[in-house]
Amino acid sequence: MLRAVIFALLITLPIPVKAETRVPNTQAQISLSFAPLVREAAPAVVNIYAKRVVQTRVSPFASDPFFRDFFGDSGVGRPQVQNSLGSGVILSSDGYLVSNYHVVGEASDIRVVMKDRREYSAEVVLGDEASDLAILRLNGAKDLPFLALRDSNTLDVGELALAIGNPFGVGQTVSSGIISGLARSGKVTGNARGYFIQTDAPINPGNSGGALIGMDGALIGVNTAIVTRSGGSNGIGFAIPAAMVAQFVRQARAGARQFQRPWAGMGGQTVDADLAASLGLDRPGGMVITQLQGGSPFGEVGLGVGDVIIAANGREVNSPSEMLYYMTVAGIGAQIKVSALRGGAAETFTVAMIGPPELPPREEVTLSERDVLPLLRFSNVNPAILSQYQLPILPEGVVVLDTGPIGARIGLQRGDLLREINGREIIRPREALRAFQDARRSVSMVVERGGQLVLLRFRL
Repeated sequence: MLRAVIFALLITLPIPVKAETRVPNTQAQISLSFAPLVREAAPAVVNIYAKRVVQTRVSPFASDPFFRDFFGDSGVGRPQVQNSLGSGVILSSDGYLVSNYHVVGEASDIRVVMKDRREYSAEVVLGDEASDLAILRLNGAKDLPFLALRDSNTLDVGELALAIGNPFGVGQTVSSGIISGLARSGKVTGNARGYFIQTDAPINPGNSGGALIGMDGALIGVNTAIVTRSGGSNGIGFAIPAAMVAQFVRQARAGARQFQRPWAGMGGQTVDADLAASLGLDRPGGMVITQLQGGSPFGEVGLGVGDVIIAANGREVNSPSEMLYYMTVAGIGAQIKVSALRGGAAETFTVAMIGPPELPPREEVTLSERDVLPLLRFSNVNPAILSQYQLPILPEGVVVLDTGPIGARIGLQRGDLLREINGREIIRPREALRAFQDARRSVSMVVERGGQLVLLRFRL
């Protein structure tokens, strides 16, 4: 009887059938598989191989530990080839693509390999180390697959995202995650400072310059950096927003050779809890104006020191880097609506985005080959120079434009501010010229670099 019951149950159970494989064709279905999305986007992501020649100093005593303590790194410069590996994203059918500056900047030979194994040589048409972005053009390319740019200001935390690149040189790889955070500002890699998208999609070395895409298949960011202790992904990666990439593409197509940011002529500070209390605000938030330079477009519309900027074009502003980001993606020639608190009351201002002016005019001086630091070139400061070298607001000063052969060897760098030469305070270029010409066989200089004073000494 029991056997009969078991047999009856078995014959009533449904017979398993083989699952049918289908390509998802609706938004609901595509959420179950990334394959169709990757199939469309991956051909526009490329591998980049770049070479650059750098000068290295080799001491003849480098192999002797005793003499190395005395001679350090001094020695004869020798060329050395450095190779870098990264990724890039094609942005137009005629061969414009974006990558990171730290991948292709100053490269002498750039080779781009597509997913279908086609290879092209490429050249950088617009690069900016501070933003860590570079726009390249593929030579002889046409009818290429490319990704559209999505307005990254429409992103929300929690959205799904895919990272596509060439991690560790193993070949094109796709990883998935979500948008973990927005408006991550500060310094995340090399000299790059700015405003970043954070994602937990695994990003590793070699992913730099690759694509971060949304579920619509559009580019939302360029993968740039990771936070790691091991060298691999720990789930904290950063991407430069597509809105910034769009501004680079506009300027590159317009023929710009150097990326131009709007000039603020303004210094600011994030409003924390203590500062909010001192300003009489009910909560922290916004950016308080601490400095205004003459001719600043913010000052021209009536904003002043002590006013608190809380929004730009309707989006919250909580740091100077956020304000600079919104200005940059708007671009020179645009106007932005700035909301600010003054005496506890909110006001709105329309601020024109202008380039940094060359006022006062540059007074460039180049030392002769007979001077103690031959071919050293320096100039007075003005807004254009301060913006170019990312220097603080200064009414006067002298900045190094070219170190010359000896200046580079003793540690001078472009963008250094000359503060003292052989005990003389330096404010104007003619004072620096006289001090160098009076020097005979030795120079002692105090320079300002990154807000720090550095002492440099040189003896013939």
